[in-house]
Amino acid sequence: MNHQSKLPNLETTIFSVMSALAHKHKAINLSQGFPDFKGDQKLIDLVSANMNAGYNYYAPMPGVLKLREAIAKKYDDLYSSTYNPDNEITVTAGATQAIYTAITALIRPGDEVIVFRPAYDCYIPSIELNGGKAISIQLHKPDYKIDWNNVAKAINNNTKMIIINTPHNPSGTVFSKEDMLQLQKLTNNTNIVVLSDEVYEHIIFDDEQHQSVCLFPELKSRSFITASFGKTFHNTGWKTGYCCAPKELMDEFVKVHQFNVFSVNHPIQLALAVYLEEPNHYLDLSQLFQEKRDLFLNLIKDSKFTFTPSKGTYFQALDYSNISNENDYDLAIRLTKEHGIASIPISVFNKNKLDEKMLRFCFAKTDDTLKRGAEILCNI
Repeated sequence: MNHQSKLPNLETTIFSVMSALAHKHKAINLSQGFPDFKGDQKLIDLVSANMNAGYNYYAPMPGVLKLREAIAKKYDDLYSSTYNPDNEITVTAGATQAIYTAITALIRPGDEVIVFRPAYDCYIPSIELNGGKAISIQLHKPDYKIDWNNVAKAINNNTKMIIINTPHNPSGTVFSKEDMLQLQKLTNNTNIVVLSDEVYEHIIFDDEQHQSVCLFPELKSRSFITASFGKTFHNTGWKTGYCCAPKELMDEFVKVHQFNVFSVNHPIQLALAVYLEEPNHYLDLSQLFQEKRDLFLNLIKDSKFTFTPSKGTYFQALDYSNISNENDYDLAIRLTKEHGIASIPISVFNKNKLDEKMLRFCFAKTDDTLKRGAEILCNI
């Protein structure tokens, strides 16, 4: 049989490529974004207790109500912004599923979606699978700031959605209040929906405040928020997240969610509902990861790499212009094979694979891992 691919030019995700290469060469893996330290035993014990108590059947389709109520309370407490747990919050199988579902719910053939590059690699394939067209706006090192005049020029009658990500992966930058006000101004009195990827909302540094779309009433009224418990609580393999949106948008989201996932891991949801009762479980994350960022950057300060300190996420972008003229993909491969350290080349997230001589390193690692990795980097 001869089938025509719906994603003919899609390559294997860089995360799989680099992690497999790191494993093969026994390299220190600072590429894929997952902690190499254990999550809180209390949370793990709560999951086990729920399994042993028999909660191994389907959870309610939108998620366990107690967890949705805990999520709603978090937004009330942090942002003084209310989402109704009955019809404005859905628990998802990770943030990637939430992103795909939001796009699938609204994007039709011919619709245009504005995406800021470098962009996390699930956005554009999800748009294209639904017949949409991604309109890429390239951001540049070292600050990866958005020129909102360029965004205004890109908007037309076909623009259905704008995807934002703050704190931003892979650059580690964060949107300012002024950025959000500009976005609100551009989308006001339009039919444009905003999809806000906020999976790193609790990992933000230097006393910055996370500028969630829910803080801006006009933006909130047209926005999906996607979030990840796996990223927040160091258990990425659990693939549990959620989506918040006004009822009008969530009604459409749930229509897709019920047929591509239906429901999410029941014992994990019950455990998270209890775990969220203690806000410090997520409020302490910024301090934890800022200490790791500062350690990592202090260890490599005398290396030939240059950098602007990450403002959020657990990623640090490093500029290697003083080291090599190699393409960043080729250098990332060589560093893994020859030096025993794996990173992510940022060009894979850029429009037309623009190469600005930047590699992304994950510092969500034990101090020992960071020290060993930094020693290698200082010798390059």
